[in-house]
Amino acid sequence: MTAWYEQSFGEDYLIVYKHRDIQGALSEVQKMAQWLNLHQGAKIFDLCCGMGRHSLALADLGYNVTGMDLSEVLLNEANRLDPNGKVQFFKGDMRQIPLMDEFDAVVNLFTSFGYFTDDAENEQVLHEMSRLLKQNGKFIIDFLNPAYVEAHLVPQSRRKEGEMEIVENRSIEDGYVRKRIVISEEGKKERHYLEQVKLVRLAEFQRMLKASGLVLDHVFGHYDGTPYDEQQSPRLIMVGSKRGINADAAK
Repeated sequence: MTAWYEQSFGEDYLIVYKHRDIQGALSEVQKMAQWLNLHQGAKIFDLCCGMGRHSLALADLGYNVTGMDLSEVLLNEANRLDPNGKVQFFKGDMRQIPLMDEFDAVVNLFTSFGYFTDDAENEQVLHEMSRLLKQNGKFIIDFLNPAYVEAHLVPQSRRKEGEMEIVENRSIEDGYVRKRIVISEEGKKERHYLEQVKLVRLAEFQRMLKASGLVLDHVFGHYDGTPYDEQQSPRLIMVGSKRGINADAAK
């Protein structure tokens, strides 16, 4: 059976999320760059880069950026948006990243975590992030805030994109937030997609990060740097570094 994330991140995804623009990504990334506090030319790995909005914004800020995603459709769009080849994009699975390089930072943005039903697979993603980081390298995980999602979920929305009607139904089920998307277009068969993300809370992230040799330094609740509040914050943005056993022993 094909996993939901192998079906959903195709041509229709580009239409459903066309309102996510490059300018918005740039404003988000500018604040994140301050949190990372890296030198110009630092190597950053954008894990689950999608269509490359954040990768390109980071490259524009002067970083050496590599982006990876599983979707060929989104990677093709990323390369289209990057005619000068500022970013190196490639295909890969976040549970087993086909790289041996070391990076100054790894970023995982726009809720690109919690895709797997097996908790061990989600934790494996953090182990891979840790593996790719230099000692004392930085990471950012930009995730949804589970409590906020539960309190503010919009059960259904409906909109038009040209001749298409897009209906999005959202629900909380079995510890996941699920979005079922139906796209209707005259003369064409209805298309159905599922997106789901596990509602991973801060305490669980802390446990998994520790097991991966990663230390959480700051938790923000918004891209503007507002401190995290479990009930009020729209985002759960975790900033930390790789300070594992070896680093601690060297102190």
